[in-house]
Amino acid sequence: MTIYPVILTGGAGSRLWPLSREHYPKPLLPLFGDRTLLQDTALRLANLPGAKAPIFVCNEEHRFLVAEQVQALGHKAGAILLEPEGRNTAPALTVAALYLLEKDPDAIMVVMPADHVIPDSAVFQAAVERGVALADKGQLVTFGVVPQHAETGYGYIRRGDAIEKDVSYRVSKFVEKPDLATAQGYVDSGEYYWNSGIFTMRADAWVAEMQRLAPAILEACKHAVASGKRDDDFCRVEKSAFLSSPSDSIDYAVMEKTDKAAVVPLDAGWSDVGAWSALWDISARDTSGNVLQGDVLTHDVNDTLVLAHHRCVAAIGLEGAVIIETPDAVLVTHRNRSQDVKEIVSQLKKSGRDEYKFHRRVYRPWGDYEGIDNGARYQVKRLTVKPGASLSLQMHHHRAEHWIVVKGTAKVTRGEDVFILSENESTYIPLGTKHRLENPGAIPLEIIEVQSGSYLGEDDIVRFQDVYDRC
Repeated sequence: MTIYPVILTGGAGSRLWPLSREHYPKPLLPLFGDRTLLQDTALRLANLPGAKAPIFVCNEEHRFLVAEQVQALGHKAGAILLEPEGRNTAPALTVAALYLLEKDPDAIMVVMPADHVIPDSAVFQAAVERGVALADKGQLVTFGVVPQHAETGYGYIRRGDAIEKDVSYRVSKFVEKPDLATAQGYVDSGEYYWNSGIFTMRADAWVAEMQRLAPAILEACKHAVASGKRDDDFCRVEKSAFLSSPSDSIDYAVMEKTDKAAVVPLDAGWSDVGAWSALWDISARDTSGNVLQGDVLTHDVNDTLVLAHHRCVAAIGLEGAVIIETPDAVLVTHRNRSQDVKEIVSQLKKSGRDEYKFHRRVYRPWGDYEGIDNGARYQVKRLTVKPGASLSLQMHHHRAEHWIVVKGTAKVTRGEDVFILSENESTYIPLGTKHRLENPGAIPLEIIEVQSGSYLGEDDIVRFQDVYDRC
């Protein structure tokens, strides 16, 4: 019996804005300690008998970030499957199942979102082992979290007849997020679990149920995988075929319709960290009930979450508040309104602002850049290029650039010229000139880039060569 963890890293985590954003979302963040949620998820099944290296399904934009975070653990991904655009969890899981069946017709998948917190790994692994035993017999198994209180932010699973008493049950039904009174009734009955979004099943059993219950998704995914491009650990599904798939969740597409659904209870401290209130709930608090991170000063503050990432934050006379400070945005809300953060994200999108998508520091395969200043016809950035990395050979139609090396050594291609710049040296890239920046050294290269021109958007890039296969 061979187990393949399948880790789904889609989703923007918009209710954790401004820390979580589309181009650097919640799974990639270290909300607890030094490891990110994705790294903790990757380690969660590392010691499970028979478990292979995890398979990741992620957005094309995040592929190098995911790969780097796995490498930082000293581990290797089994594969990183790339979606050109999210189509919800059912197509993502189907792509993973089809990929695994090519290499192992008996593959058993343990499917997890990359952004959950499960403190008790031993209890979790024991539950997974019980679920895997059922999955090996053809069941599609979900894990139902034993509820600690009435919660309106989760869906619920009602258990049916026992398969093995106190260990596993048939699924009676799935229930949408209830109102508070209904949720309390569910908890009081002892028959309902929170829907964790974690599953285990044989890959062939999942594909068989997709054929029966969601054939349009399966057909699109088959074409997308068969026509996909494979490059080292990356498997890029074919774009047009994948986007022709209907968008649907694992629950809606299959689990609510199948007669093979089983549920295994899970009581391991699970949280999906779906909002700032959830982070406060599961974090260690001081004697005033506060969770404080960063440079924070308080006076007469209770039961409050304050995260300061860039500046000193001072709070006075607050109770039950949430304050999240980042270099370019600050969120202030009451804890019981933290689910509404997504409304602010919607406003940012509608107004065409980039703060819903990018942080001030933007990560790229070669390193990162950070905005320092901007005006009507100029902007200033700090670029950090990793040792051995290079930007694409490119040109711009609307802007010229000045580069000043402040740390390390730069190899510069400017038109037909190739030359080296050391610290405190600079060069000018005229508008319309092909150019490339490389770091040939052993330490990070840092440069200050001053852009000037009539249009300074990131889409004013024409790439001629790119080692990261970007368009």
